[in-house]
Amino acid sequence: MKKKACKKCKIFVDGNTCPVCKSNQFSLNWQGRLHILDANKSAIAGKIGITVKGEYAIKVR
Repeated sequence: MKKKACKKCKIFVDGNTCPVCKSNQFSLNWQGRLHILDANKSAIAGKIGITVKGEYAIKVR
């Protein structure tokens, strides 16, 4: 089964509410994965505005 990603912050979500932005808009149509282990030290997380560790989709439609 394909994971669902939040349309606003692009984090992968298991429940009915996004833990980061509290949105309930999700998509099963996404491409690529990005694992952020430490959002404070990650240069990539800083460039794209991620502040919480987790698994993110690169592109969400």
